[in-house]
Amino acid sequence: MFPTHRPRRLRQNPVLRAMVREHRLSRAALIQPLFVVPGSGVRQEIASLPEQFHLSVDKLVEEARAIADLGIPAVLLFGIPESKDEVGSGAWAADGIVQRAARALKRALPELQVVADLCLCEYTSHGHCGVVETRGGQVEVVNDATLELLARAAVAQAESGADVIAPSDMMDGRVAAIRRGLDEAGFTGLPILSYAAKFASAYYGPFREAAGSAPQFGDRGGYQMDPANGREALREMELDFEEGADMLMVKPALPYLDILRQARDRFPVPLAAYQVSGEYAQIVAAARAGWLEQERTMLETLTSIRRAGADLIITYFARAAAPRLG
Repeated sequence: MFPTHRPRRLRQNPVLRAMVREHRLSRAALIQPLFVVPGSGVRQEIASLPEQFHLSVDKLVEEARAIADLGIPAVLLFGIPESKDEVGSGAWAADGIVQRAARALKRALPELQVVADLCLCEYTSHGHCGVVETRGGQVEVVNDATLELLARAAVAQAESGADVIAPSDMMDGRVAAIRRGLDEAGFTGLPILSYAAKFASAYYGPFREAAGSAPQFGDRGGYQMDPANGREALREMELDFEEGADMLMVKPALPYLDILRQARDRFPVPLAAYQVSGEYAQIVAAARAGWLEQERTMLETLTSIRRAGADLIITYFARAAAPRLG
């Protein structure tokens, strides 16, 4: 009881305040997303994601070198292909855009960890994350036919040198199919970071513009998760864990910190959270309008994600945050 208990005693001295801090951000926990495009000499700012860029492979290597020099250990690759088709064949083509980028990165920066996002939406002409068929007059994304294609794409990414495969499609059974495909191809040691609880979120808008992956019809609510469902999210994570996922992800991060907290208490594997494009863009936009301090808001939100239980944080702020962290 006051005055015996004065919690401010540990807050008044800034050195002591730092010493007793419960959760610490570290550069070693950050992953920077990057968008790779065809061509050469391309470094074009993305309008909906200020200070983020479309990069050709040569410029991607330069950007990744600067990122690695800041002590950030990993990048997450998204590819925008030269062409698209109904089944997204560019996702597993030997000369696919992500495969070319991964090979270039591993040649130039062998210690930098290359996380390959695995989905078909960037490569399909219809913009959905799987094979599309018409059944009974209704167009639907077919789950089981998609699994074989995801496994093929995972092997192609592995052969290009990717260090981690990160499936983001939300098809049922995809982790088991990808694990089987990787193992049969000899990549038994390659880990899977599963987008295990990926919600059908309004916060993906800037990314869909950046990746050119907006659905041409309907939406992704038939396979991405209902934002209202927490228990189902944990069940999804449990299934991916049982299928062999080495790491589990919650996406987006800030609107779903409750899911992340519950997952931390439940699963013994490393957890990742993705501070997605809309989370990033709204902070930058508010800061540019003079309504928020960008640096303080950036660090506060990243700390909240860490406090909720994330071991790894995928964020477009990685490059900006790293110089301020240990």
